[in-house]
Amino acid sequence: MPVNIKRAYEKPDHEDGVRVLVDRMWPRGVSKEKLKIDHWMKEVAPSNDLRKWFNHEEEKFGEFKKRFKKELKEEDEAKETLEKLKKLTIKEKKHLTLVYGAKDEKHNQAIVLKEILDHQQV
Repeated sequence: MPVNIKRAYEKPDHEDGVRVLVDRMWPRGVSKEKLKIDHWMKEVAPSNDLRKWFNHEEEKFGEFKKRFKKELKEEDEAKETLEKLKKLTIKEKKHLTLVYGAKDEKHNQAIVLKEILDHQQV
């Protein structure tokens, strides 16, 4: 079973498994009770500079993906948190949902993280 992704504005479901928020900022207008996350791993989100540069512009997604993966390899906090997320994914046998707040469901950091997690050895 692959890792799932879900917008923060979608209703949580018991099939989500462990829910991990992967945004640096809390989703606007969503209470903790409604979001029902198990972990908030904001350190695995893109840096503020990268997030602002990308601005969810679809044509920048390829370059965003490269820069984000570079941050995940080189930034100490990001690298450590990604390792924690990988271990959690293995422990939960990928019964895990990455929660994000972006409107664009095809061009965001959760897509990149899912790709990384789906391709690790379990």
